[in-house]
Amino acid sequence: MEMNEVEIKFMPEERDFIIDHTFAGPDLTKRLQIAEVRGKHLITKYSTYDLEELIGYIAAEANHTDDKSIQKKLDRLYERLDRILEKELEKVIDNE
Repeated sequence: MEMNEVEIKFMPEERDFIIDHTFAGPDLTKRLQIAEVRGKHLITKYSTYDLEELIGYIAAEANHTDDKSIQKKLDRLYERLDRILEKELEKVIDNE
C-alpha cells in the first residue's frame, strides 16, 4: 500500500505544544521545526502512518497532563488532526 503524504497546516503555537509537551520523537518533530512558513501557518507533510503516530502522542499527553489549559489545547489539536487523518483514510479506502 502506498503511503500518502498529507499536507498539514500548523500554527506556530501548535508546533511548540507538540515539541514542548509531548514525547513525540525527532522523527516526528523535525518536520515541524523545518516546516515551510506560509503566512501565519507552518506547512509540513506527514504520511498517514506518521500522522497517526503523532496523534497518539498528542492524545497520550492530553490524557496525562494535570494542566487544564494544556489539556484543552492538546484536545483541540488532537480533534483537528484526527479529522484530517480520517478524511485521508477515507480517500485511500475509496480508491481501492
